[in-house]
Amino acid sequence: MRICLLTGGGYPFRRDALGGWCRTLVDGLGRFTFDLLTVTDREPPGGPAYPLPGHVASATAVPLNREARRREGSDDNATAAAVLLCRGLLSEPEPPVADDLFAKGLLGLAMLARSDGEPLHAVPLTDVLLDAWRIGRAAGGEERLPRLSLRDARTAVALLRHAARALAVPVPGVDLVHCVGGTTPLLAALAGRWRSGMPLLLTEARAPVARPRAGEERLSPAVRTVLRRFRRSVARTGYAEAGLIAPLSAYHHAWALGLGAEPSRLVPVPAGVDPANFPSAPEARTQPAIVWAGNGGPDSGLRGLLEAFATVVAAVPGTVLHLVGVTDAHEDHCAEQVERTGLGRAVRMHPLPADPRDRYATGHLVVHVPGPGDPPHRLIEAMMSGRAVIGVDVGPVAETLGDAGTLVAGNDPPSLAAACISLLRAPARRRALGDAARRRALACFTADRVVSVYEALYTDLAGPPPAPSYELALAVPAPREPRPATLRWLAEAGEDR
Repeated sequence: MRICLLTGGGYPFRRDALGGWCRTLVDGLGRFTFDLLTVTDREPPGGPAYPLPGHVASATAVPLNREARRREGSDDNATAAAVLLCRGLLSEPEPPVADDLFAKGLLGLAMLARSDGEPLHAVPLTDVLLDAWRIGRAAGGEERLPRLSLRDARTAVALLRHAARALAVPVPGVDLVHCVGGTTPLLAALAGRWRSGMPLLLTEARAPVARPRAGEERLSPAVRTVLRRFRRSVARTGYAEAGLIAPLSAYHHAWALGLGAEPSRLVPVPAGVDPANFPSAPEARTQPAIVWAGNGGPDSGLRGLLEAFATVVAAVPGTVLHLVGVTDAHEDHCAEQVERTGLGRAVRMHPLPADPRDRYATGHLVVHVPGPGDPPHRLIEAMMSGRAVIGVDVGPVAETLGDAGTLVAGNDPPSLAAACISLLRAPARRRALGDAARRRALACFTADRVVSVYEALYTDLAGPPPAPSYELALAVPAPREPRPATLRWLAEAGEDR
């Protein structure tokens, strides 16, 4: 059985928040053949960031950052599909959806993208969006649409055209497409499914939040509304098309239900890690240390963490903060934020260590401040390492940590600092929480659970159909006997012949 694992800009070429989860899955499912495909807005690196096992047939990164081709004239079929897409985007029907205009428009564009990689560039999309916006504002609804100026429409159109390039990504012919991540890989997966009929399994790991992504806060309210509704509409279409949906947590499960996913197709599968990769080790006999694992980007929660750490250093002198997992793309931003604090060598940046045992061992406690889109994988790693964990209550953190750690409110650096100071001054309580965290991780979040469930999901969706069965209807009910009526009827028919 051949599986295409489709991601958005990460595994296996970059180490990101979902990379460890994907690696666990691929390494554990050796009986399947994998084609690894990632769609990215950046130029891919020269080779994979992870060692690939022998049952990986291919690993491909497709960049979407090329310049668009300029067109003359327009395409009537593409324009008709774009009209449906924009009107459906702004109507956002409540589930269950019987007639989803957005899905019809997206399907039309996906089919056109087979021969024309950028069908929206043959469409007067600014006019189409403005017309749909006027209709949407006139219709009203729960969310009043803000004013969309001509300049805003052109900005939104440029972003929509860029996103639609994912519809032209060639998906290999396989038995099953497994899409992990957000909007961009899901667009490619939907197009592949519509063009070839391949079954689709969707692992839901996105964050159901209305706030814009990093860098989008500078956009106008109207453009942010277009982007938010586009992403929700793509997710809704993905839930309707997927044969099975596997949310990573109850938090993601509720998000999928809210966008119309059928409960019968939802199979929650919490993230898990290999306990052997994150053994519990005694605390180092060094000065107090805190570990935070994140990419260091603008949306990673770093600013609030540094604000809290300034208070911690004042209360517990000599404490060191290790920022583990800072990516090359965000190293300058991270260094700039650290420099503003004036903490000097008290804050140290590290890339993600190749050996997972080195990620949390230097710390006496771990602070988990997730970005809005981060899955709970890093939190589970910290718990499995046997370190006391302080988690910020964002997304699935509370349900993952349970009572095996300390939970603080989001956007509250004073509370985060107070929790750190309390644990740094109480070594016995700190070690007890670390032991509790590891016990909870061993009981609920191990890699073998993830692998066994996905093996069953792959088999259910992509396996051969069951052999046809036939039911024999009897005209005259037979008297009750221990043998089933059908078997008795067959036996009697054989005796008559």
